[in-house]
This record gives sequence, C-alpha cells and structure tokens, in this order.
Amino acid sequence: MSEKLTYPASRPMPSLNALRAFEATARLGSVSRAAQELHVTHGAVSRQIRALEDDLGTPLFQRQGRGLSLTAAGLRLRDASAAAFTQLREACDQLRGHTAQTPLVLGCPVSLLARWMIPRLERLMAELPELTLHLRPQELPFDEALTGLDAALLAGEAPWPSGWQVHELARECVGPVVSPHFAEQHGLLSSAPSALLQQPLLHTTSRPQAWQAWAQGQGLPATQLPPGQSFPHLYHLLEAAVAGRGVAIAPEQLVADDLTSGRLLAPWGFQATAAQWVLVAPSRAPAARLTALADWLKRALAAQR
Repeated sequence: MSEKLTYPASRPMPSLNALRAFEATARLGSVSRAAQELHVTHGAVSRQIRALEDDLGTPLFQRQGRGLSLTAAGLRLRDASAAAFTQLREACDQLRGHTAQTPLVLGCPVSLLARWMIPRLERLMAELPELTLHLRPQELPFDEALTGLDAALLAGEAPWPSGWQVHELARECVGPVVSPHFAEQHGLLSSAPSALLQQPLLHTTSRPQAWQAWAQGQGLPATQLPPGQSFPHLYHLLEAAVAGRGVAIAPEQLVADDLTSGRLLAPWGFQATAAQWVLVAPSRAPAARLTALADWLKRALAAQR
C-alpha cells in the first residue's frame, strides 16, 4: 500500500480589517490620520494593529519621539499590503467598469467646496448630464493614493506625486478683500496698498504666509504687517471680512461671487502665486470622464477673469 502524504494546515490569514488598519497607518505615518481615513476611532485602529502584531508574533511599529516608525517586519508587511490593496482597488475599479452611470467621487478642500464648487454644481450637472458626481469634503491634505476618491480638485504647487495624472486648470491669484462698509469707514478705496500696514489683517492658519508673500509682491515690508485675528478655515476668514472684522487675504477664484454681488471689494486687485488649480486622479484612472470634467472646470474658472 502506498503511503499517503499529508501536509501541515496553513494558518488562516489575519483579519482584513487589521490589515487595512495597518496599511493605512504605515502609509500615512499616523494612527490618527488612519482612523480619519477609515472613519473609525483612534482606539479602534490601535486595537487592530495590536491584534495583528499578536497574530504575527512580532512588533510592526516602534515609537520614535512623538511619532511611529516601522520595524523590519513592518516594512516587509507594508510593501506587501500596499501592493495587495492597490491590486484589489484596481480590480474593483475594472469590475465597476467606470461607466458613465458610475458616480465619480470628487474630493475637494472644505472651503473650495463650499465657496466655489457647490454654487456651480447645478450648472455643471446641466452641462455635463452624463456625469454623476459625488462630492467629498477633505479636511486633511490628500494622500498620494487619493484613497477613496476617483479624483480631487485642489489648489497647490508642483511637483505632484508621480502616481497622479494632473489636469492644470488655472493659475491661482490672491489679494486683499474687504467689506464695502469697512473700506469706506477707513478710506481704503483710494488708498495705496501701504495703507494696510495700519489695518487689522485677517489670517487663516491653513496659509500662514499668504500676507507676507502678497506684501513682498507689492514691495511692502512684510515685517511691518500688523498681527491680526486668525481663523482655521478660509470660509470663516471670508465671513469675518464680510462682517467688517478687517481685511482678509484670499484667492480670487473663491471670492469671485462675493465681488460680483458686492459683499466684498478688492481695492488692490490680485496677484498670481506659484500655485495652480488642478484636477488630479490616480494615473490608472480612465481619462475620458476626467477630461470632460477638467475642460468644464477650466471654462468655469476662465469665465471669472
């Protein structure tokens, strides 16, 4: 009688949720950012990573100052999990077919979404009826994989991640804006830009150097700019300007509607920055829908000039 060969049973795979928590933390370098991306709590991500380490019998992260660094085992698993999740995403994208009926998930920074995209959404839908668009607000910077998104609309500076396809839409221009009442009260309508050295200036923490860059472009001493109230989001900054709290610095594109309606004035105009408005997507994404959307966005931005 021939001897029957037997093989040891392989151990089951770790939890997919644990692997997702690890992959996001390794890619983003932060448990908090991974939790936000995965829409779970900080504690949930930490527990998944501890369970994965217990399952594998080896630590994957080690504390380094106030941050995390990967162990040798963590580096090996990061490379493998990143490749595996990329393949899964690509396979799912192909199965969905990216047909015209499939929603295109577009990420936008919160202020850009509220002040520019949403007011133009009805016109976009009327002019691109074949495009179903789902808008997703973005608080944090976009990660290189654009996780969970088909594309993103943003303003920023090159170089861009090598894995992105980039559609340039318009050069960003910034300038001081002020309410009509504040401008009249302080005699700003006929004043030179140097008058701002004596005015309360409003800042946003997302772009702390905006006033200094503008002042240098105007030949003004940036060190003499008065300190002023700071706001976490551009949206709040501009509402404060409308309320007459001071002079704000803002991208022209995001205040175009306020200038048209007379809610804000731009007595000194706008100057170009090094940043561009761009529509970006993973390089693997089909280009047809993105090209149509990029062309529409470019026309809409050009119409504001």
